[in-house]
Amino acid sequence: MPFPDIDPIAFAIGPFAIRWYALAYLLGVLLGAAYGYLLLRNERLWHRGAPPFPAKDIWDFAFWAMLSIVIGGRVGYVLFYNLPYYLQNPLEIINTLDGGMSYHGGMLGLMLAAILFTLSKKGNWLSSLDLLGAVATIGIFLGRVANYINAELYGAPTDLPWGVVFPTDPLQVARHPSQLYEAVLEGLLLFLVIRLATHVFYALRQPGLVAGIFAIGYALSRILVEFVRLPDVQLGYLYLGWVTMGQILSLPILLGGIVLVAYALTRPVNQLRP
Repeated sequence: MPFPDIDPIAFAIGPFAIRWYALAYLLGVLLGAAYGYLLLRNERLWHRGAPPFPAKDIWDFAFWAMLSIVIGGRVGYVLFYNLPYYLQNPLEIINTLDGGMSYHGGMLGLMLAAILFTLSKKGNWLSSLDLLGAVATIGIFLGRVANYINAELYGAPTDLPWGVVFPTDPLQVARHPSQLYEAVLEGLLLFLVIRLATHVFYALRQPGLVAGIFAIGYALSRILVEFVRLPDVQLGYLYLGWVTMGQILSLPILLGGIVLVAYALTRPVNQLRP
């Protein structure tokens, strides 16, 4: 089917153009912070009734979250996806106009920011990672939809009826809309799974459990979608003709998620009444 006629530029003010991708980052942080505020305010959800930091502080953290996502995402892309080029052209590292952001790098930056922020508030840093796991799916969903609007990060050719002909594709063949696959799996579905865990099974009372569920769900979804998503041109397939950098970077996340879940389930369950 043809690609919908959506301009990647949301609006322009004189020579300054605001893209949907930038708005997705901003809206993802704002909506994530708003949802995080509701979670933090409901103290009965948390271990011993104590969230990682007061709900009112989420707006301070949102500022640091935005910076950490952008810096971490860019540094991750430079290191993981195109290091030889940037070693030869170091000034291009700060040029984000050509794109180039790594989700895995952004995740690491956000985790570091959450841990440091929470420690400064004398809270439980594992619970801060649980908070990230509960809200991060919102930003992932919006970011992947923005990737679709940008006609980037599309998948391999397909004969399936929902294949999309992207305007940026030089071959102009129907391809897997892998951005939407990720939006549904890593965004919508994982949000619902974690919402069930936090509000039905009170998983936030076992620090590390929600973060582990998120890590496992994200890693498995990303590894699965990578089978139909085209790898970055400069890297291609790394091993066996099908293994991608995205899959390799997702394996430590999967392992870390398993460790977190195993650790959380071996700790005493906080017996606050629902």
